[in-house]
Amino acid sequence: MPSPITSQNWPSIRQNFRHGFATNLHVSIATADVEGQPNVTPIGSFFLNRDDFSGFYFEIFTQNIPRNAVTNPKVCIMAVNSGKWYWLSSLFFGKFKTPPMTKIYGTIGERRAPTPAEIERGNRRLGRMKALPGGKKLFGNMSFVRDLHFHTFELAKVPM
Repeated sequence: MPSPITSQNWPSIRQNFRHGFATNLHVSIATADVEGQPNVTPIGSFFLNRDDFSGFYFEIFTQNIPRNAVTNPKVCIMAVNSGKWYWLSSLFFGKFKTPPMTKIYGTIGERRAPTPAEIERGNRRLGRMKALPGGKKLFGNMSFVRDLHFHTFELAKVPM
């Protein structure tokens, strides 16, 4: 069952998402359409803000998320730490130092133009990839973002 997000647990939630993103290069965003049909989309341009239980993502290649947000703004975002050494050491020692999976629940906002600070965060994450021919094709148009506001979270329940 999800727990409320507080200023005490938000830093560790952010850290879990950093670890998940570092090992997968994306998070998974789940939405549901007007008929309740679920859709999961991998997003590599997702960022959590430091202070206010919020985040944003650049709307690149997303078709179902914007369509679903019109009728149902609820989202669930999942990050999984898939690091090989993380899993090997966890299995060897019989416990996880941090949860292997974290989900956050919230709502999605309207499409808007990104701020200069958001563009800078996106460019910093993409680094040199954006200069490569494939990077230019994939990430050359970072014209829109959507804000996300979170209220609850859930950690993996692993019996170790």
